[in-house]
Amino acid sequence: MQSLTDVAAPAKVNLFLHIVGRRPDGYHLLQSVFVLVDWQDTLHFERRPDGELRRHDLGAKLPDIDLCLRAAQMLQAESGCSTGADISIDKRVPWGAGLGGGSSNAASTLIALNRLWGLHWPRERLSALALRLGADVPFFLGRGNALVEGVGEQLTPCEVPPVWLAVLKPVAALETRAVFTHPILKQQLETAILLGSSLRGEEVTGQSGKPLGQLAAEGWGQNDLEPSARALCSDVEDAKRILDAAFGNSRMTGSGSAVFARAGTGSEPLAEFPAPLPQAWIGRMCRSLEAHPLADWLDA
Repeated sequence: MQSLTDVAAPAKVNLFLHIVGRRPDGYHLLQSVFVLVDWQDTLHFERRPDGELRRHDLGAKLPDIDLCLRAAQMLQAESGCSTGADISIDKRVPWGAGLGGGSSNAASTLIALNRLWGLHWPRERLSALALRLGADVPFFLGRGNALVEGVGEQLTPCEVPPVWLAVLKPVAALETRAVFTHPILKQQLETAILLGSSLRGEEVTGQSGKPLGQLAAEGWGQNDLEPSARALCSDVEDAKRILDAAFGNSRMTGSGSAVFARAGTGSEPLAEFPAPLPQAWIGRMCRSLEAHPLADWLDA
């Protein structure tokens, strides 16, 4: 095999995101339902016999060493593979949005190079590398939508009814670290500890008997990072107002700045995407995915 083309790297939204604690090392513990959507980047891979790893940007310019290239370097080093690769990325998913675009690129890179280089590593072995790259990366190595816990490494497959999602990304991008280290979130956690509870951990046990994904799709749950994100970026609240007016609901995904709204479950969305949008804002009507496009590329 000399090349792999049109390799999908789909984005995700968090139907809810609850912070349930913090480890001694400072990492936050979460509970969330991650859902794949059909907004995606596309990657192309070609073998290089000289062992070099080179990235080529077909769309937006990426940092010199992005998560995708780090994933390739890590897999090459850990496997001892002497083969390199040219990696071309058609970047469509905006960064700093909470949509997991960079993490998805990294996971698709691990999956594709595992095949291109003939390594035949199972999903579990790649997942150990994925967690070292970032908390969201293991999810994108899975087969589909999942309840995500711990720092992102605990995945439980989760059925989510098909749904239209209106996703709106303001111009402003949010740095994940800035949101997680904001004093508002720290105060939320300290208050919860004093009360002897987590922020919302008790709410995600599915007491009603419904699947967690179904509960989230019906509007249950929220994103505990929103107060911190709104304090850093007023555009988050503005984006929520736009989607609330059109669809009657909205919430932020991940650490922002993108927000989304449930826009129906039928063959067509319940309403058109709001227009006009503020200048340079990006809006897209997305469809949830039942499975990752590369779900069958890895052994169990």
